[in-house]
Amino acid sequence: MTTDLFPGFSASWIDIPAGRFFARIGGPEDAAPVLLLHGFPQTHACWHRIAPALAETHRVICLDLKGYGWSAAPAGDAAHETYAKRTLGQDIVAVMEHLGHVHFALLGHDRGARLGYRLALDEPGRVARLALLDILPTLVQWERIEASDKPSHWRSLARPAPVPEREIGQDPDGYFEGLLRDWSNAKSLDAFAPAALALYRQGWAVPERIHAMCEDYRAGATRDREADLTDLAAGRTITCPTLILAGDGYLDRSAETPLTAWQRTFAPKATAVDLASGHFLAEENPAGTLDALRAFLVA
Repeated sequence: MTTDLFPGFSASWIDIPAGRFFARIGGPEDAAPVLLLHGFPQTHACWHRIAPALAETHRVICLDLKGYGWSAAPAGDAAHETYAKRTLGQDIVAVMEHLGHVHFALLGHDRGARLGYRLALDEPGRVARLALLDILPTLVQWERIEASDKPSHWRSLARPAPVPEREIGQDPDGYFEGLLRDWSNAKSLDAFAPAALALYRQGWAVPERIHAMCEDYRAGATRDREADLTDLAAGRTITCPTLILAGDGYLDRSAETPLTAWQRTFAPKATAVDLASGHFLAEENPAGTLDALRAFLVA
């Protein structure tokens, strides 16, 4: 199934001190590298509709994040450092250096975008260009959650172990497919290719990976939020060209636009493109997503 999703791409296992990571890699070996990072609750497969086109002009690396897909899924720790985005950023640097890339563009969706902006803040010399797909800064998201009495998967998944793990483990397909439906504009699974869905189900059916996803959110509630607050107080901002790519069906715009949230926090010089899409831009609107990313990469 994976070969059909990524024609011409190799399947690569990358061993670093943090564990083994899986990636699909394609495009000319001497072309500028572009790292694509997926979000929750998906895998590298979410990029299958745009990665082959990007690989016509770039060296494209579609990576499974720690805890997701086929990459290592170590247990979390009491301080939530294992899945902190700062730690994951160090993992990414090690993976990319193993592949021979010190400086690269990064296109991230959802949790992958959170890792991307943290890396761009921590190590600005690493990220040549940064595209953030359908997210707000973590500290802004938590402010909105705490100001509302609406149910939040962020709050639910961040509860102490093993409470959410046990709840999700009773019916992983029902839980995660429900999120895919709820967050898409069509409120269905129609936007997701059957082969991609099969890979998603394969990943989220494993108890260790359910735990890893919860740890991802626990880190978001603690280490990641703390890092954001520290950087905001210090006035640190992202220095590389930054694109905020957002769908019209997921993020709340009642208080401000996604671009405004980024410009007042970590990306004052960011630009934005809005698309007709739910949360899963690369699958719901691949043509619009591809056009925006191609234009950004060559700008």
